[in-house]
Amino acid sequence: MVNMKAACITGHGGNEVVCLLQRPRPPRRAGDVLVRLHAATVNRVDLYMRDSGAGITHQLPQIMGLDGAGTVHEVDADETLLKPGQPVVLHPGIGCGRCEFCQNGEGVLCVHMRLLGEHRDGTFAQYVSLPAGNVFPLPVGLSYTEAAALGVNHLTAWRMLFTKAQLKPWETVLVFGIGGGVSLAALQLAKLSGARVIVTSRDDSKLERALAMGADHAINGRTQDVAKAVLAATGGRGVDVVFENVGEAVWASAMKSLVRGGRLVTCGATTGDQPPADLRRIFIRQLQILGSTLGDFNEFRDLLAFVQRTGLKPVIDSTYPLDQVHAALDRLESGAQFGKVALRID
Repeated sequence: MVNMKAACITGHGGNEVVCLLQRPRPPRRAGDVLVRLHAATVNRVDLYMRDSGAGITHQLPQIMGLDGAGTVHEVDADETLLKPGQPVVLHPGIGCGRCEFCQNGEGVLCVHMRLLGEHRDGTFAQYVSLPAGNVFPLPVGLSYTEAAALGVNHLTAWRMLFTKAQLKPWETVLVFGIGGGVSLAALQLAKLSGARVIVTSRDDSKLERALAMGADHAINGRTQDVAKAVLAATGGRGVDVVFENVGEAVWASAMKSLVRGGRLVTCGATTGDQPPADLRRIFIRQLQILGSTLGDFNEFRDLLAFVQRTGLKPVIDSTYPLDQVHAALDRLESGAQFGKVALRID
């Protein structure tokens, strides 16, 4: 048996339950690819799994990590798209392939979805084995760290903006919480598609960096009334799309910022999941509320082609060796990051 180094949760609590362990290298089954990982990034769900993992079926100890990039180590001899040594990036969602959603090409809605780092061992390790369909060629020009960031944040933002909200190049989108990985992904994708982007943060330095990246207008949610500032910036009209992953704390402002018939798309609730519904505003102004999580294989393929064509590079805040996983988790939990917190897996 060959062992590997991995960062695992051994219980629930704080960083004391996150341990570097020697774990058996996962066996590769027929149809799977064994990937030697070189990089992964830290996501909010890693903190959630560490803290409680409530509602997510998992077994302890479990290897953390959703996204990753590396090289093909072992693959079926008759595999035509992947070969040993090839740089690859991973899609973290493993569907059953049999439910009505998988059969209809909506694998992201699979009723038996198992996510790396949540329902099964993840990417904070030297190796991971997963179905060949989840393994994609790494876009030329990206580092392993940059590529790893695409598998959760940019894929989530892609589905939210283009599949769910159907953002058009002539429209305006309001992105809350700039500095976080998914919000920065939304800024990058929306600007490269031609849309106008307004961003919010409670940190002026993050707003300045977002403006330098191409944001058209910036609002400090700590010192300004966001909805009033949005209306002022749009000539009293409001935005076509609100991109939201904060939840309760910003919900009222988000709703008031939308033009009549506008769309709010959400993928998170870091400040609470029970906001006021504001039903009168929803039906009188004919607003659309759209939920979204991750993205399917076709969306990931389209995202990777878009990245290759446009030269998009995910924003990396900081990179830590796997041995310093506690520091990486602390950095994300602090909220001070601007971009992705990454792990280098040697």
